[in-house]
Amino acid sequence: MGTTQLETAPEPKYWHLKTVLSDALDTEFAVGEILPNERDLAARFGVARATLRQALEQLELEGRLHRRRGVGTTVAPPRLGVAVDPARHTWPGAAGDDWQPVAASETDEVPAAVARLLESAPGETVHAVRRSRVSAGQPVAAELLYVRTATVPDCLDVAALAPDAHARAVLRALQALDLDGQDRTVELGSARAEDAKQLDRLPGSPVLVVTTRYVSRGRTAAVAVSTYRADTCRLTFGERTGEPVLAG
Repeated sequence: MGTTQLETAPEPKYWHLKTVLSDALDTEFAVGEILPNERDLAARFGVARATLRQALEQLELEGRLHRRRGVGTTVAPPRLGVAVDPARHTWPGAAGDDWQPVAASETDEVPAAVARLLESAPGETVHAVRRSRVSAGQPVAAELLYVRTATVPDCLDVAALAPDAHARAVLRALQALDLDGQDRTVELGSARAEDAKQLDRLPGSPVLVVTTRYVSRGRTAAVAVSTYRADTCRLTFGERTGEPVLAG
């Protein structure tokens, strides 16, 4: 097989510079330290400022740098190790859950991918429970938990409750059901407007999306779409051996 055009394409200058800068962050700078200004950095590495900006933007997306107007560019702390434990086999809201309910509502506007997992009919109303997760004092994830109304029939009158009470009522109703199991998928995505607001990010920022399907009585009972900040989170999987540790 011949050599492809992609294989012979030169590495972009900014990408090579990103690698060099990343090594420098590990060896020459401390967390929170302010980097030299763009003019000095460009002169040091012998590149155009436009190339430098591309490299810095990429490092910011990867969570290595924080760039703030009026402050400058600082070295970011290591990503938080956030446990996403598929072995616990518990419903959302169970004891030890790291998420906090924010609000809930009844809606028939369900993303197509979620509707397929729920096996819900077009226009079917579901409970949409919004939850948040905070680690080390900062928001790291936002979640929408979709629960079929048929799954929790005792929650028919919760629409009259305050949004936070509605959320807690749906979570309590799930605890009364037998959980057959759950499965998860993880993919890279872009923050939607509501999630971005909750995570203190701009819409379209890179995020890690974890979709969890909960099965009860042989069918999907609920689907959770959890959006984690890609710039600060490192997802870990597996059983916990003690208290969760947030480590880089």
